[in-house]
Amino acid sequence: MSPLQEVILVNEQDEPIGTMEKIEAHRKAVLHRAFSVFIFNSKGEMLLQQRALGKYHSAGLWTNACCSHPAPGESTPDAAARRLHEELGFTTPLKKIFEFTYRTDFDNGLIEHEFDHVFAGVYDKDILPNEEEVKDYTYKSLEEIRHSLESHPQKYTSWFHIAFPRVREWAVLNGLGNSLR
Repeated sequence: MSPLQEVILVNEQDEPIGTMEKIEAHRKAVLHRAFSVFIFNSKGEMLLQQRALGKYHSAGLWTNACCSHPAPGESTPDAAARRLHEELGFTTPLKKIFEFTYRTDFDNGLIEHEFDHVFAGVYDKDILPNEEEVKDYTYKSLEEIRHSLESHPQKYTSWFHIAFPRVREWAVLNGLGNSLR
């Protein structure tokens, strides 16, 4: 069992208003800061990870490269880089591309209510997944992912459904989705 983790509580403008233990924040549906990292390879394919079966929600679902919460006193970009290394065993330059707020209720009584900062990067080398965090991973084209989200929506996390269309648009505008032009 990992030690208790605190998250940064925020208002709708992402201004910090306090801290709370992570699971308590998810039980009480308190808005808190989070991040999602999307990684592409040089062919414009997106890295997807299948969440480990032991995760406290969304276990076994496919999603972006990694996501988590910055710790109190930690910058969101630093937290994103740290978590990418912890989950997938690599680092690469990340760029913040947008942010959004969402709320999802899970069957186990937990609720994600997050102000999510979305980062993107490009990486082509070895991936060394942490088995406690990641069950599997793969690179897929943006069109394959779009089609899979439509045909098998239950296989993906709630936040991935929300973020993917905007990340896809960003990737195409930035030359990472050349196969879509």
